[in-house]
Formats: sequence, structure tokens, C-alpha cells
Amino acid sequence: MIVGIVAQRDNNRAIELAASVAERLAGPQTDVHGDPRTASDIDVAECDVQSMDECDLVVSIGGDGTFLFAAKGAGSTPIIGVNLGEVGFLNTVTPEHAIETIEGEAVQYRETGTISHREVPRVRLSGSDWGLSPALNEVLVQGHRRGHADGLNLEIRVDGSVYDSTRADGVLVATPTGSTAYNLSEEGPLVHPQIDGFVINIMAGRKAMPPLIVSEDADIEIAISGAAAAVVSSDGSEHRTITPPTEVTVTAAEPAKVAGPGTAFFEALGKLE
Repeated sequence: MIVGIVAQRDNNRAIELAASVAERLAGPQTDVHGDPRTASDIDVAECDVQSMDECDLVVSIGGDGTFLFAAKGAGSTPIIGVNLGEVGFLNTVTPEHAIETIEGEAVQYRETGTISHREVPRVRLSGSDWGLSPALNEVLVQGHRRGHADGLNLEIRVDGSVYDSTRADGVLVATPTGSTAYNLSEEGPLVHPQIDGFVINIMAGRKAMPPLIVSEDADIEIAISGAAAAVVSSDGSEHRTITPPTEVTVTAAEPAKVAGPGTAFFEALGKLE
């Protein structure tokens, strides 16, 4: 079995816990790898974060940002998150129970070849000759900078029908998980994790339509014009500059597999206050 560990950078508590997890798991039946920074900190074999799908289990230790980073290359490999942050919509294991929980998952894999998990929706943004990595929170199209002087003309179509045509700072499409992140700061709705849908939220639109929840199966097309450049991003960490006029599409991607205990959604919401 191969376990990949990603610890939050410059967080001594995360590094110490990662070292303890690695020490407990390492043995004849389990190889422990880490992303380059983690591997250097805890002295294990190195595995680029984009190659974490080669592991059988990925362990994220930190906040939701660390989880998103680890998930970029995990593909269909289950991820278990240890929460050292404030909210923990993705990281659901407490530091006190981290070692025993992760060890339990490893034992289950060695005995059965599987790891219990739940599927979490992801969304993908692409153009005619490019595509961003799937996002657990949201994908975003916006002007080169926020503000009226750098907005975009947007025509947003859902299953071929025009939902809105407006000038705005940008538009984001969020998953239910991401509804608590950037979408919420843009006055979008909270979406319960059991809802199979995405939120389309126009950012600072001029007479724009209110946010819309659509099915995961919806075909979302965004025509972009009225600016020299636009920026697209996935989960706030992968960015690309594109040149209007152009069109992008938003579709459901392969879900992420999240191991460990389920999210206490309403309890986590209380931590947003």
C-alpha cells in the first residue's frame, strides 16, 4: 500500500503530526510518500502532488486549502483530511483522532483492497483547446481585475437557453461544498451537501439575475467579450489568462472520493459566524 501525505506548509503542528502518521504507518506493507515540501520535512519518499493518484490513500493535514491542494492530483484516490483549520467542510478528522483513524483506513485497505468513502462533486472549466483541473469549490471567470473598469460582457447559457446577458466583474460556478466559500462572500446561497447541483453566481453584475442553482448534468456555456483579457481559475489556485471574444464551458467532473467521517454540515456552518 502507498500512502501520500500533504502537510500544510510552514505549520509546525501539521509537520509534527505528519511525521507521527508516517512513523506509525511505515512498514513492510506500507510505503509512505509526501509532496516535495512534506517529504523534505519528515524524511519520506517524494511524490509530486500531481501524481498523488498513484497512491492508494492521500492524507491532507491542515485546513481546507491544504485539502484542495492535495486533491488536485489525487484523481479517484480517496483523500482523508485532518482539520487544523477553523471550519473543516472537507477536513473532518480531528488531530486527536488522526493517527488511529488513518491507521484504521490503512488496515481496511490491506484487508479488503478498498477504502470506505463518500463522493464529493467537482466542476470543470474548459475552452476550445484547454482545460483547468477539476475544482472541489468553484471555477471562476472574471476580468483582469475586480472593478467596473475591468469587467466583462457575459452571456450565460444553461442547456442552450440564455440565463443572463450582462456586464459584470465575473461569474463563478460553485459546487455544494464551494457554496460555503467564495460563493458565500458573493452573496450566493448555501447549498446542502445532499443537493446534486451547482450554483451560478454573477459577480457585481449590472442588473444581473440572482444566483441560480442548476442540475449537475446541466450544460453551462459562457460567452465572454468586451475586454482585452479575462482570467479563469479553478479553486483559486490554478489560473489562466484568456483573450475575448471567446466561449468557455462548465461541466461536472469526476467526483472526488473523501474518506473518514462525514461532514457535520450544520455544525461547520456555525463556525462561519
